Amino acid sequence: MGRRLSDVSAPARLAGPDEGIGRDELALAARNHGLPLEALRYDLTPPGLHYVLTHYDIPYVADEASWELTIGGGVRRPLRLTPADLRAYPAVTLRVTLECAGNGRALLTPRPVSQPWLVEAVGTAEWTGVPLRLLLADAGIEDGAVDVVFTGADHGVERGVEQDYRRALPVDVAVGEGVDVLVAHTMNGAPLPPQHGRPLRLVVPGWYGMAHVKWLRDITVTDRPFTGFQQTVAYRLRQHPEEEGEPVTRMAPRALLIPPGFPDFMSRARVVRPGALELEGRAWSGRAPVSRVELSTDGGRGWGEAEVEPAGAHRWAWRRWRLAWTAAPGDHVLMARATDAEGRTQPLDQPWNRGGFTNNLVQQVPVVCLESGS
Repeated sequence: MGRRLSDVSAPARLAGPDEGIGRDELALAARNHGLPLEALRYDLTPPGLHYVLTHYDIPYVADEASWELTIGGGVRRPLRLTPADLRAYPAVTLRVTLECAGNGRALLTPRPVSQPWLVEAVGTAEWTGVPLRLLLADAGIEDGAVDVVFTGADHGVERGVEQDYRRALPVDVAVGEGVDVLVAHTMNGAPLPPQHGRPLRLVVPGWYGMAHVKWLRDITVTDRPFTGFQQTVAYRLRQHPEEEGEPVTRMAPRALLIPPGFPDFMSRARVVRPGALELEGRAWSGRAPVSRVELSTDGGRGWGEAEVEPAGAHRWAWRRWRLAWTAAPGDHVLMARATDAEGRTQPLDQPWNRGGFTNNLVQQVPVVCLESGS
């Protein structure tokens, strides 16, 4: 007797109290990769260092000229566009920080079993493409439209459901109220690499990475809410499996520290020498600009305010912060937390949900300061 799809894909579950990372999770971690935290020094993340999460296989695109993006559904003038057609539109370039919604999942207790991110699932790039609102204006959205659904060419099985990767945005977000959503063809001035969606992808500034559909091949306007798997089953904040849950949308505030000193190979524990150091890192938020970054060098007992660079022209990109520290011999725990302009701040206690999403718990970086002369 043949196997059913429901037998192939395990349901979402929580790891047992003493359960380590399993082989399936290790395989996911080998396919996907995070940003080496020392690469936070780059204003723009080189594409090979930018985090990657691919749900299924990376589609092979042998001939970009044969790729076609269709725009249909509730529109007056359906469109069929090649990448060359899209490059004929006025181009917009935005610097955007992307973070995976599951960043920090592996640090949770109990641990949701999935891609075991620590805190490295982030990167910042300059994306060039066509504002989605221009394409939708050319297609002519009909009255009564509710959602705009985006379909990628990546295809697979998740929890027994065979599917293309699909996500939707509300019409008001898709047409650019407050931000230009892009259909991007270029990353950091070069054509999109295969792992980042070649030849076309969606870029939704301020939103977690699940909204940035890669290998984009279809845009459909609908007059009812989209209820596909990635919208209503995955990427929901639930405490219990039977809950409908809140949708995952915009990125919560987060600050990350550029690791000081040098690392131990296995533990990645940081080693520094006594004396003056400049601690620095990056901070971002998807709902409102970062307004403050605080740093603790004693495990959270005391906090000092860091200097944060002005936002400048790049509202949707991370911001550099820095603070002077004089390291004394001994063990230290460095912690950084961001607060945005609407008062949201990173928690000191873990914000738990079954999917391990939006976990912006304050980062902790153990540091050993050597004795003088060591």
